[in-house]
Formats: sequence, structure tokens, C-alpha cells
Amino acid sequence: MQIEAQHLSKRYNREWIFRNLSHQFEKNSRTGIIGSNGSGKSTLLKILAAAEIPSEGKLFYKFIEGNLKHETIYKHLSFAAPYMDLPEQLNVEELFHFHSTFKPFQKELSLGKFLELLYLVDSKNKAIKYFSSGMKQRLKLGLAICSTSSLLILDEPCSNLDKAGIALYWKLVEEFGKERTILIGSNEQADELQNIDTFINLLDFK
Repeated sequence: MQIEAQHLSKRYNREWIFRNLSHQFEKNSRTGIIGSNGSGKSTLLKILAAAEIPSEGKLFYKFIEGNLKHETIYKHLSFAAPYMDLPEQLNVEELFHFHSTFKPFQKELSLGKFLELLYLVDSKNKAIKYFSSGMKQRLKLGLAICSTSSLLILDEPCSNLDKAGIALYWKLVEEFGKERTILIGSNEQADELQNIDTFINLLDFK
């Protein structure tokens, strides 16, 4: 998927978060969206995911069959962020099967392989509400990265991860991120921003 952003701006009340951002996100590229806390990274990613409306500007999503309507973008994207909630009353097995009904996994990924990849074999039947923050983040990343979607959006993907979790994150991106347009929001953490094609620094759009 290719995304063309034209003069995007966002404000809350009278405060502009960012202004006049234009960029073409090329198909199958990796873009790092960087800036300090409060700079608008998460807001921009939500706008690019068609989950939030810009105050000014336009977005065009270009796919194989032409431009996509904004209300259909969710069918083509996967999104992971530390602030996203999981259905905590479910266990991993239940969530895996529920997720696969509306967003299939790549490579016909089985539940067993999914659990092995995320180091969650021993937690197969544990309710997600009992998971640690790191386990929840691994699960969010696994669901997003391993899904079949042409657009992958990751907001601060290494939040709550230890060194093993960060290594797992990059293993998943390299194995399941091929031929996808990937957007990564980060506070300029090197662990999150490897093999990036283009950077957007939101401080340039204040």
C-alpha cells in the first residue's frame, strides 16, 4: 500500500500538534516517525490508520485496484501500541482463534508455532489479565506483525520489552514484515528504528 499525505495538520482546541505535513509513504517501505513525548507521533499514526481525522489536509491510500476509501482501510492494516487494550478475559488460545476470524495469519501460522514464537507456550491457558506488561506487549506485536496486512503500524513497539523481547520484535519484523508498508513511531530509540528507509521528525512540523 502507498499512502500520500497532503498538508496534514492536527490541533486540539487552540493548540496545533503538527502542521502542514506532506509525505509519500512508498509501497513496501519502512518509515520512522520520531519526536519527543507529546510531539504528536501517536496522533499522526492514528490519522494515517484512518482512526482519527486531521484538522486540515488530505490522505490518499493507493492499492492494487486504485484508491481505497478511508472506511475500508482497517481491512488492510495491523496496528500495535502499548496503549491498546486486549480482551483480558480471554486466554491466548481463545484470542488467537478470535483474531484469525477477521485478520488471518501469514504462512498459515498455527497456534503452536505462534506460542513458540512469542515465548508463551506455558501461558496458553492463562487469562490475559494475568500477563505481565512485557507479555502483553509481545502478544500485541505478534498479533499485528504476524497478520496478513499490507500496512503495519507500530507505535513505540519496544515499550515494556526486555532485551529478549526486543530481539523477538526484530525477528518478527524481519520474518513477517516483507512486502509491507511499515510505519514505526519512536522516541528515537535505536532498538526500534533499524533498517528504516525514511524518517519524519515531527519537530519539523510545529
